[in-house]
Amino acid sequence: MSIRIKSKEQIEGIRNSGRLAGETLKYLEQFVVAGNTTDFINEKAHEFIIQHGAKPATLNYNKFPKSICASVNDVVCHGIPGPYVLKDGDILNIDVTTILKGYYGDTCKMYTVGKISQEAQDLIDVTKECLKIGIKECYPGNRFGNIGYEINRFATSKGYSVVYEFCGHGVGVAFHEEPEVSHVAEKNSGKRMREGMIFTIEPMINQGKARTKVDRTDGWTARTIDGMLSAQFEHTILITPKGCELLTDVYGDF
Repeated sequence: MSIRIKSKEQIEGIRNSGRLAGETLKYLEQFVVAGNTTDFINEKAHEFIIQHGAKPATLNYNKFPKSICASVNDVVCHGIPGPYVLKDGDILNIDVTTILKGYYGDTCKMYTVGKISQEAQDLIDVTKECLKIGIKECYPGNRFGNIGYEINRFATSKGYSVVYEFCGHGVGVAFHEEPEVSHVAEKNSGKRMREGMIFTIEPMINQGKARTKVDRTDGWTARTIDGMLSAQFEHTILITPKGCELLTDVYGDF
Protein backbone atom coordinates (compact mmCIF):
# COMPACT_ATOMS: atom_id res chain seq x y z
CA MET A 1 0.00 0.00 0.00
CA SER A 2 1.15 3.55 -0.68
CA ILE A 3 1.71 6.22 1.96
CA ARG A 4 -1.05 8.84 2.01
CA ILE A 5 -0.07 12.41 1.22
CA LYS A 6 -2.45 14.55 3.25
CA SER A 7 -4.29 17.55 1.83
CA LYS A 8 -4.23 20.97 3.51
CA GLU A 9 -7.70 20.32 4.92
CA GLN A 10 -6.67 16.94 6.30
CA ILE A 11 -3.48 18.37 7.80
CA GLU A 12 -5.45 21.04 9.64
CA GLY A 13 -7.89 18.46 10.98
CA ILE A 14 -5.07 16.16 12.13
CA ARG A 15 -3.26 19.13 13.66
CA ASN A 16 -6.34 19.99 15.75
CA SER A 17 -6.78 16.40 16.87
CA GLY A 18 -3.09 16.10 17.68
CA ARG A 19 -3.22 19.23 19.79
CA LEU A 20 -6.15 17.81 21.76
CA ALA A 21 -4.30 14.53 22.33
CA GLY A 22 -1.33 16.47 23.69
CA GLU A 23 -3.56 18.63 25.88
CA THR A 24 -5.13 15.46 27.27
CA LEU A 25 -1.72 14.23 28.42
CA LYS A 26 -1.08 17.59 30.06
CA TYR A 27 -4.48 17.54 31.79
CA LEU A 28 -3.81 14.08 33.21
CA GLU A 29 -0.61 15.15 35.02
CA GLN A 30 -2.57 16.20 38.12
CA PHE A 31 -4.03 12.71 38.53
CA VAL A 32 -0.78 10.75 38.27
CA VAL A 33 -0.19 10.51 42.03
CA ALA A 34 0.23 7.72 44.53
CA GLY A 35 -3.13 6.29 45.57
CA ASN A 36 -4.96 6.79 42.29
CA THR A 37 -5.78 3.81 40.11
CA THR A 38 -5.00 3.69 36.42
CA ASP A 39 -8.74 3.22 35.84
CA PHE A 40 -9.43 6.54 37.59
CA ILE A 41 -6.97 8.24 35.22
CA ASN A 42 -8.71 6.54 32.30
CA GLU A 43 -12.05 7.96 33.45
CA LYS A 44 -10.59 11.48 33.65
CA ALA A 45 -9.10 11.11 30.16
CA HIS A 46 -12.38 9.87 28.74
CA GLU A 47 -14.31 12.78 30.24
CA PHE A 48 -11.79 15.34 28.95
CA ILE A 49 -11.77 13.97 25.41
CA ILE A 50 -15.58 13.78 25.21
CA GLN A 51 -15.96 17.30 26.65
CA HIS A 52 -13.80 18.60 23.81
CA GLY A 53 -16.02 17.11 21.13
CA ALA A 54 -13.81 14.12 20.33
CA LYS A 55 -13.72 10.36 20.90
CA PRO A 56 -10.96 8.12 22.28
CA ALA A 57 -9.70 5.96 19.42
CA THR A 58 -8.63 3.03 21.59
CA LEU A 59 -12.06 2.45 23.17
CA ASN A 60 -13.43 -0.77 21.61
CA TYR A 61 -10.64 -0.81 19.01
CA ASN A 62 -10.19 -4.53 18.32
CA LYS A 63 -11.98 -5.09 21.66
CA PHE A 64 -9.59 -2.88 23.67
CA PRO A 65 -11.82 -1.92 26.61
CA LYS A 66 -10.51 1.50 27.70
CA SER A 67 -9.99 5.06 26.44
CA ILE A 68 -6.22 5.24 27.02
CA CYS A 69 -3.31 2.85 27.37
CA ALA A 70 -1.68 3.01 30.81
CA SER A 71 1.61 1.09 31.02
CA VAL A 72 3.31 0.86 34.42
CA ASN A 73 6.96 -0.08 35.08
CA ASP A 74 7.69 -3.28 33.11
CA VAL A 75 4.68 -2.84 30.81
CA VAL A 76 6.06 -1.82 27.42
CA CYS A 77 2.78 -0.76 25.79
CA HIS A 78 -0.97 -1.41 25.54
CA GLY A 79 -1.48 -1.58 29.30
CA ILE A 80 -5.20 -1.74 30.12
CA PRO A 81 -6.27 0.71 32.86
CA GLY A 82 -7.70 -1.11 35.85
CA PRO A 83 -7.53 -1.49 39.64
CA TYR A 84 -3.75 -1.04 39.88
CA VAL A 85 -3.00 1.59 42.53
CA LEU A 86 -0.06 3.87 41.71
CA LYS A 87 2.68 4.00 44.33
CA ASP A 88 5.81 6.07 44.93
CA GLY A 89 8.60 5.01 42.60
CA ASP A 90 6.36 3.90 39.74
CA ILE A 91 6.88 5.10 36.19
CA LEU A 92 3.84 5.31 33.96
CA ASN A 93 3.31 5.72 30.24
CA ILE A 94 -0.03 7.11 29.08
CA ASP A 95 -0.87 6.78 25.39
CA VAL A 96 -3.74 8.87 24.02
CA THR A 97 -5.27 8.82 20.54
CA THR A 98 -8.12 11.20 19.83
CA ILE A 99 -10.62 11.25 16.98
CA LEU A 100 -11.72 14.84 16.41
CA LYS A 101 -14.08 15.44 13.47
CA GLY A 102 -12.86 12.23 11.91
CA TYR A 103 -9.13 12.95 12.28
CA TYR A 104 -6.66 11.13 14.50
CA GLY A 105 -3.93 12.49 16.79
CA ASP A 106 -1.64 10.03 18.60
CA THR A 107 0.86 10.73 21.39
CA CYS A 108 2.27 9.34 24.62
CA LYS A 109 4.64 10.36 27.41
CA MET A 110 6.17 9.16 30.64
CA TYR A 111 5.05 10.23 34.11
CA THR A 112 6.75 9.65 37.44
CA VAL A 113 5.04 8.91 40.75
CA GLY A 114 6.74 10.43 43.78
CA LYS A 115 10.49 9.84 44.01
CA ILE A 116 11.75 7.38 41.45
CA SER A 117 15.12 5.62 41.25
CA GLN A 118 18.02 7.14 39.35
CA GLU A 119 17.99 4.10 37.08
CA ALA A 120 14.37 4.78 36.15
CA GLN A 121 15.08 8.45 35.53
CA ASP A 122 18.05 7.61 33.32
CA LEU A 123 15.86 5.28 31.25
CA ILE A 124 13.21 8.00 30.82
CA ASP A 125 15.83 10.57 29.82
CA VAL A 126 17.41 8.29 27.22
CA THR A 127 14.00 7.36 25.80
CA LYS A 128 13.02 11.00 25.39
CA GLU A 129 16.34 11.66 23.67
CA CYS A 130 15.68 8.71 21.35
CA LEU A 131 12.48 10.37 20.16
CA LYS A 132 14.33 13.65 19.64
CA ILE A 133 16.98 11.83 17.60
CA GLY A 134 14.29 10.17 15.49
CA ILE A 135 12.60 13.52 14.87
CA LYS A 136 15.87 14.98 13.56
CA GLU A 137 15.70 12.40 10.75
CA CYS A 138 12.30 13.68 9.57
CA TYR A 139 12.65 15.75 6.42
CA PRO A 140 11.79 15.38 2.73
CA GLY A 141 13.99 12.92 0.85
CA ASN A 142 15.32 11.07 3.89
CA ARG A 143 14.57 7.38 4.22
CA PHE A 144 12.35 6.02 6.99
CA GLY A 145 14.95 3.46 8.01
CA ASN A 146 17.28 6.20 9.22
CA ILE A 147 14.85 6.97 12.05
CA GLY A 148 15.26 3.50 13.52
CA TYR A 149 18.94 3.29 12.68
CA GLU A 150 19.77 6.41 14.68
CA ILE A 151 17.45 5.57 17.58
CA ASN A 152 18.91 2.08 17.95
CA ARG A 153 22.48 3.33 17.63
CA PHE A 154 22.00 5.84 20.44
CA ALA A 155 19.99 3.59 22.79
CA THR A 156 22.41 0.68 22.54
CA SER A 157 25.36 3.03 23.10
CA LYS A 158 23.80 3.86 26.47
CA GLY A 159 23.34 0.21 27.38
CA TYR A 160 19.64 -0.14 26.60
CA SER A 161 17.70 -2.21 24.08
CA VAL A 162 15.06 -1.10 21.58
CA VAL A 163 11.77 -2.96 21.22
CA TYR A 164 11.46 -4.26 17.67
CA GLU A 165 8.10 -6.05 17.94
CA PHE A 166 6.09 -2.79 17.92
CA CYS A 167 6.58 0.24 15.70
CA GLY A 168 5.38 3.70 14.72
CA HIS A 169 2.90 4.10 11.88
CA GLY A 170 1.14 6.41 9.50
CA VAL A 171 -1.82 8.15 11.12
CA GLY A 172 -4.37 10.89 10.62
CA VAL A 173 -7.19 9.74 8.38
CA ALA A 174 -7.16 6.30 10.03
CA PHE A 175 -5.73 5.04 13.32
CA HIS A 176 -3.05 2.96 11.61
CA GLU A 177 -1.84 3.68 8.08
CA GLU A 178 1.25 3.03 6.01
CA PRO A 179 4.16 3.17 6.61
CA GLU A 180 5.39 1.11 9.53
CA VAL A 181 8.08 3.14 11.26
CA SER A 182 10.57 0.75 12.84
CA HIS A 183 12.75 1.89 15.74
CA VAL A 184 15.43 -0.63 14.73
CA ALA A 185 16.40 -0.46 11.06
CA GLU A 186 19.21 -0.59 8.55
CA LYS A 187 20.78 2.71 7.53
CA ASN A 188 19.28 4.23 4.36
CA SER A 189 16.53 1.59 4.18
CA GLY A 190 12.83 2.08 3.52
CA LYS A 191 10.82 4.55 1.48
CA ARG A 192 11.64 8.24 1.21
CA MET A 193 9.71 10.84 3.20
CA ARG A 194 7.67 13.36 1.26
CA GLU A 195 5.94 16.59 2.18
CA GLY A 196 2.43 15.89 3.49
CA MET A 197 3.18 12.51 5.07
CA ILE A 198 2.04 12.13 8.69
CA PHE A 199 3.21 9.34 10.98
CA THR A 200 4.21 8.54 14.54
CA ILE A 201 7.60 7.85 16.05
CA GLU A 202 7.19 6.05 19.38
CA PRO A 203 10.37 4.32 20.59
CA MET A 204 10.02 1.80 23.40
CA ILE A 205 13.32 1.46 25.25
CA ASN A 206 14.04 -1.34 27.73
CA GLN A 207 16.51 -1.60 30.59
CA GLY A 208 17.11 -5.25 29.80
CA LYS A 209 16.23 -7.44 26.84
CA ALA A 210 14.36 -6.07 23.84
CA ARG A 211 11.77 -8.83 23.63
CA THR A 212 8.24 -8.56 25.01
CA LYS A 213 5.52 -10.95 26.07
CA VAL A 214 1.79 -10.28 25.79
CA ASP A 215 -0.41 -11.25 28.74
CA ARG A 216 -2.59 -14.21 27.80
CA THR A 217 -5.29 -13.04 30.19
CA ASP A 218 -6.16 -9.89 28.24
CA GLY A 219 -4.37 -10.30 24.90
CA TRP A 220 -3.08 -6.72 24.99
CA THR A 221 -0.67 -5.92 27.82
CA ALA A 222 2.91 -6.25 26.53
CA ARG A 223 5.60 -6.63 29.19
CA THR A 224 9.36 -6.89 29.12
CA ILE A 225 10.46 -10.52 28.92
CA ASP A 226 12.72 -10.12 31.97
CA GLY A 227 10.57 -7.92 34.21
CA MET A 228 12.86 -4.91 33.85
CA LEU A 229 11.63 -1.36 33.24
CA SER A 230 10.49 0.06 29.91
CA ALA A 231 9.79 3.63 28.77
CA GLN A 232 8.21 5.28 25.73
CA PHE A 233 7.56 8.69 24.18
CA GLU A 234 5.54 9.38 21.02
CA HIS A 235 4.63 12.23 18.72
CA THR A 236 2.57 12.57 15.55
CA ILE A 237 4.81 14.16 12.90
CA LEU A 238 4.08 16.01 9.66
CA ILE A 239 6.73 16.25 6.95
CA THR A 240 6.95 19.88 5.80
CA PRO A 241 8.86 21.44 2.85
CA LYS A 242 11.99 22.01 4.94
CA GLY A 243 11.67 19.52 7.79
CA CYS A 244 8.81 18.51 10.05
CA GLU A 245 6.13 19.74 12.44
CA LEU A 246 5.21 17.99 15.67
CA LEU A 247 1.43 17.95 15.73
CA THR A 248 1.13 16.69 19.32
CA ASP A 249 3.83 18.66 21.16
CA VAL A 250 1.92 21.00 23.48
CA TYR A 251 4.84 21.08 25.95
CA GLY A 252 7.25 22.62 23.47
CA ASP A 253 10.17 20.51 24.71
CA PHE A 254 11.00 18.69 21.46
